Amino acid sequence: MDWIFNMEKNKDDIVEKLVHINRITKVVKGGRRFGFSALVVVGNQNGKIGIAHAKAKQVPDAIKKANEMARRKLIHIPLREGRTIHHDIYGKDGAGKIKLRAAPKGTGIIAGGPVRAVCEVLGIRDIVAKSMGTANPHNVIRATMKALTAQNSPKQISTIRNKKISEIIEKRG
Repeated sequence: MDWIFNMEKNKDDIVEKLVHINRITKVVKGGRRFGFSALVVVGNQNGKIGIAHAKAKQVPDAIKKANEMARRKLIHIPLREGRTIHHDIYGKDGAGKIKLRAAPKGTGIIAGGPVRAVCEVLGIRDIVAKSMGTANPHNVIRATMKALTAQNSPKQISTIRNKKISEIIEKRG
């Protein structure tokens, strides 16, 4: 099983995950022309993630195109202890609504389909997610990305409030 995982990793340690393939039909004079669209998420499992959607006449070409586009659009998401999000967040895009909750160590990824793919390539190991509204992978992933980019890390909050990070982080005793 380990060799399958290594095949997904490329030379620069970026994991590529195919989320959805859609067949597109164009009706022309001679009949039907088929095309394919691929939705892909890529990430380095350490806080960087990119998503992309691409179309081509063949499935492998669409996937390759989407992977290249996603690699160009990598963004950084802050993670707590490198394993979960900093706080509970809600995201909405179109009819896709998502609620992401920070989870204690050992919980695992409790999320379905597109959200699970995003969490795996981002490097989140403990999270609880609930997708509401539509099941359309495009809208669910966009809602997840909006939620993840909307979260504030203690570092960001400390710069806004002109305080030290230790003053903001709650003490666990």
